[in-house]
Amino acid sequence: MAVWIRRTFRSRKALSGVTQWFIDWGVPIALVTGFVWVFGARRSEKGWSGIYRVFTLIDRPVHISSWGASILGWLLVPALIGGVAGHVIAARMQRVKEIASNHLFQRRGLRRRLKPPGKITFLESLHLKSAEDEEFLKRFVQRAHFGDWKKAQNHWEILVRDVLCTVELAELDRNEALDSAESFARAVMWMTGYQDKCLVCTVRAANP
Repeated sequence: MAVWIRRTFRSRKALSGVTQWFIDWGVPIALVTGFVWVFGARRSEKGWSGIYRVFTLIDRPVHISSWGASILGWLLVPALIGGVAGHVIAARMQRVKEIASNHLFQRRGLRRRLKPPGKITFLESLHLKSAEDEEFLKRFVQRAHFGDWKKAQNHWEILVRDVLCTVELAELDRNEALDSAESFARAVMWMTGYQDKCLVCTVRAANP
């Protein structure tokens, strides 16, 4: 379960910048806001309607919990709305005449746009799948990590996650980006300089 959660969380790098930001920062902020809202509503004599009026700056706060809601409403909400709107507008203006070559002539319906990315591959699922997969596992797990499946899986996820953050994959579809990142990660094993070596191990050994 821990590996499944970790793979899912690291796979978020295949998403667009705004979506990644909502997962990394929007969810924690929403949880904090919800806690302040519930705590303030329980303490307020006017209940939910009272904390809503304080949160939207209609009424002035009267106790400590409502002061928290007031500060969130005054600072956080306008900053979030303005920041997200500014980012989306700037990104759309920048890309208004840019089309990635892999998107030419393609039809991208709503279902494809909303489809979440897959998870980073679980290495053990490749066992006995094909001769190519077996050769990759032999190089990456048996030789590069001396048969340590746990360490190999962790480094595999780190390698794919960091490749997903590169500029070259920024314009790709979320599932295409994940597939391309995994293809690159596999190709590293066949490079002369990194043959039978783990790139993550090599970099961390050079920069402890």
